[in-house]
Amino acid sequence: MNIAFDNSFHRTMEGFYAPAEAAPPPAPRLLAFNRPLAEQLGLTLDASDEELARLFSGGELPEGAAPLALAYAGHQFGHFSPQLGDGRALLLGEVVAPGGARFDIQLKGSGPTPFSRNGDGKAAIGPVLREYLVSEAMAAMNVPTTRSLAAVATGERVQRERAHPGAVLTRIAASHIRVGTFQFFAAHFGAEHLKQLADYSIERHFPELADAPNPPLALLERVVLLQCDLVARWLGIGFIHGVMNTDNVAISGETIDYGPCAFMDRFAAETVFSSIDANGRYSYARQPQIMHWNMARFAEALLPAIHAADEGGVEEAKAVVARIPDLFRTAWLARMRAKLGFEEAFEGEGALVDALFAELERHAVDFTGFFRALASLLRGDGGPLAALLPEPDAMAPWIADWWAAIEREGADPVARASAMDAINPLYIPRNHLVEAALEAAEGGDMAPWFALLEVVQNPFVEREACGDYAKPAPADFGPYITYCGT
Repeated sequence: MNIAFDNSFHRTMEGFYAPAEAAPPPAPRLLAFNRPLAEQLGLTLDASDEELARLFSGGELPEGAAPLALAYAGHQFGHFSPQLGDGRALLLGEVVAPGGARFDIQLKGSGPTPFSRNGDGKAAIGPVLREYLVSEAMAAMNVPTTRSLAAVATGERVQRERAHPGAVLTRIAASHIRVGTFQFFAAHFGAEHLKQLADYSIERHFPELADAPNPPLALLERVVLLQCDLVARWLGIGFIHGVMNTDNVAISGETIDYGPCAFMDRFAAETVFSSIDANGRYSYARQPQIMHWNMARFAEALLPAIHAADEGGVEEAKAVVARIPDLFRTAWLARMRAKLGFEEAFEGEGALVDALFAELERHAVDFTGFFRALASLLRGDGGPLAALLPEPDAMAPWIADWWAAIEREGADPVARASAMDAINPLYIPRNHLVEAALEAAEGGDMAPWFALLEVVQNPFVEREACGDYAKPAPADFGPYITYCGT
């Protein structure tokens, strides 16, 4: 395989990373390879599975690669760690896709780096296949996300609570620059380093901001908007990231680091799946608030560069942070308007949305199924909605208000239903299906994982043979807990 690397971060940002090398695995074996993504990246697909396994496990360094581990800090559950960095990840380099976009190619689980803090730097097969599956599902649902190019078994055992088969994930990202990257250089250096990092970030991601009166301030404003949109999209599909630390917030606006993430079945605003989130800091309903908090930390880190460009920029940065709740509310209502079949904003839409979530909570309604059932109702079929409710008229007053608002817009109900189905997924990585697929994969059977991957990569169009993939977890599945994987 030919990879045409063009490693701008390595070339121009010396001092912002540590050179590192992968630990070659004893017996790499290709588990999955994302050929459509490879084609989008412009990679030449002429390698055997054995060659791909060596390349994407750290067993063989591709020509032109410049491996490095990125430095960053981060607030983890609200507590600042001044040095984290890529402890089990290795950035091989960057490629420029045929359309001109630049992407990082990174190995996760390829061994220790200078930032490993006595960790082994390895990954187990479960977290690797979870990230591959969920990130590709998110991409199919049009949620900005890192992508997964390859998963490779290493042929070794990784010790966590018990020994697991080891694996390496190849992750693709617009970049791996995080809020925590800025925090690291704010904590240890100062305005010049922050300006250099901001300038690089703008040139790479938002070149149109280079001519702004205060480019670091413009960067803050753009990242805030991207994060508002991203979290609104998460909430719209019932996704809970699980570990929204500032080192897990990419300035590109992509979802990054799928550790203890999961999707809700029955709606409950305070749902938490992460084993390490005992206080519910990163629950479903708190994600907008935490996004606001994270963006305030980003603003703090940028302040020296903002001040250096213009002393008055500090007050403007405060104003940007203060507007975040309103900016998020705007993004959220736009997302919900589309999910509920509305084309235009209307008076009372906020109250209608808020009342909906109160009803979903009261009746513990399956979140994903509900929006598809609403579309069915527009087509004249009330059966799917009735099947989700504890009794047929459980949400009758809200349904009447929603229907009246639909009628006021005057559009064809069937056309509205089709528009709703185009953005409301039918198939998501439901937790019981994910766990079953991962358990089978750890035992050597990848077939359930591939079957689930194929379904969630086509989430919107109903297929008769896939009915079981749209069902909530069975009653005996029990409380669901996810783990970080480190």
